[in-house]
Amino acid sequence: MMSAGNSGYARRWRTWADAARPRTLFAAVAPVVVGSALAWHDGGFNARAAALCLAFALLVQIGTNLANDYYDHLRGADTAERVGPRRAVSAGLVSPAVMRRATIVVFALAFVVGLGLLARGGPWLLAVGLASIACGIAYTGGPYPLGYHGLGDLFVFLFFGLVAVGATYFVQTGRLAVVALPAAVAIGLLAANILVANNYRDLETDAQAGKRTLVVIFGRRFARAQYGASLLVAFAAPIAYCALGFRPGCLLPLALVPLAWAHWRRLQAARRPPELIALLPDTARLLAFYAALFAVGVAL
Repeated sequence: MMSAGNSGYARRWRTWADAARPRTLFAAVAPVVVGSALAWHDGGFNARAAALCLAFALLVQIGTNLANDYYDHLRGADTAERVGPRRAVSAGLVSPAVMRRATIVVFALAFVVGLGLLARGGPWLLAVGLASIACGIAYTGGPYPLGYHGLGDLFVFLFFGLVAVGATYFVQTGRLAVVALPAAVAIGLLAANILVANNYRDLETDAQAGKRTLVVIFGRRFARAQYGASLLVAFAAPIAYCALGFRPGCLLPLALVPLAWAHWRRLQAARRPPELIALLPDTARLLAFYAALFAVGVAL
């Protein structure tokens, strides 16, 4: 039988694991996998650099999630009416002060890990890393929180798409290349769709809290169009690589088109927030499958 001490430890562990929002971490892993696959294809893969990129991306994503938990509570966005996974601070499981300290620790670890890449990427990479951390905090914190002014989708697209894929490729090959751009765009758009699914579900409570996401500003019809257009562009990327002379293996992600279509249909058909709870993790898994199939196809 589990002792009271072990039970309490397990509950605390589960609380922090939930606060890290593991279902969203595919957004951190996918660009590193894709950037590393392109580096492999071009003969520049470096396992140590790839591992450091992955650790940095994961820590920034977790830090952003913890900061989101903290700042959304302060701004009143995580209320009892909100549908979806509970948030640690608003649920009273973690105090705001403890969550704030945890956020600082995680971002500090990300900074330390990022320093290990300077030898390969040069001083300018320090600016990229600091900008990533700063925007992770500014997503819901600071005087002008990005997520509260319709800029969350752009943040995700830039930092989990263009920056993450491009930087991963650069620190391994020592150069920036246009060949990484279609994949970076595809990964950024699919990562942003995770946010679309989340904000689509939370439209009413976000609007009440003054959190002006793109769904709040432009409505659900716009969000459905954004979600669908992102899928179209993402699945056009493998075709672009074929046009650039890559072998047909890069078309492997197209096997996911029926799944992507089913996701978009679910978004179209949903009438109540509870119907959308499962769409967020499913959208994240689509990103993971896409990155894995693309990486395998390119590496082959």
